[in-house]
Amino acid sequence: MQIIPSIDLERGRSRTVFWPGAAAGIGAPTDRPDRIAERFVAMGAKVIHLVDFEGARTGSPGNLEAVGGVAARVGVPLQLAGGVDSADGIRLAFAAGATRVVLTTAIADRPDDLRACLEVAGDWLAVGLDPRPDRIAAFPWRRADPPRTVDALVSELVGAGVGRFVLSHGGAEPDLTRMADLVRTYDVDFLVAGGVRDLDGVGRLRDTGVAGLILGEALLSGAIDFETASRTASTTAQEPTA
Repeated sequence: MQIIPSIDLERGRSRTVFWPGAAAGIGAPTDRPDRIAERFVAMGAKVIHLVDFEGARTGSPGNLEAVGGVAARVGVPLQLAGGVDSADGIRLAFAAGATRVVLTTAIADRPDDLRACLEVAGDWLAVGLDPRPDRIAAFPWRRADPPRTVDALVSELVGAGVGRFVLSHGGAEPDLTRMADLVRTYDVDFLVAGGVRDLDGVGRLRDTGVAGLILGEALLSGAIDFETASRTASTTAQEPTA
């Protein structure tokens, strides 16, 4: 399982200040996304996740200059969420330097737009879902017969060609049983965003077989150490002894 650092972008800056030496009073804090990404890549990050807050609010990318600044400093894939729910939005994101995009759940209600997005992004497209059953049921679906379970929604999107999902839980701890069931059922990549607060949580999520864990504030604040989390994420779970 990969540990994927996440940087929330607003007005070209990180919404969370990164200061890895805060506990010891060394170094200097920064809210520059390019420098934050560079530090994590130097520690071994293979992917950087970026969240465009203005883009999420307006429906079109709003921090492309910041994305370009990160792309100029690191040589790993950049996964962008926020404002990329259209083929044109994806093209703008890719032109700026993003290499992967995450669409919102709403794209499931717009099959023509989903097909157009897949034509542009292909395997580099993911769809973000909140897999809690009550959230699926309460989503403002426009269709007469909406999917009633996360399994039905994932099955529908996989059938449409989606090969990667980002699963968030509104900050709540992931449902590990549901995660393991999804991994066993579908031959696609599942990434979990947030909801993990310590290394034990990293280990439990790793054991479900998900492909990655996206962490933002927990890493930037130092609550979870990236390198230690990465070692935990890559350690094979021990079989129980008789």
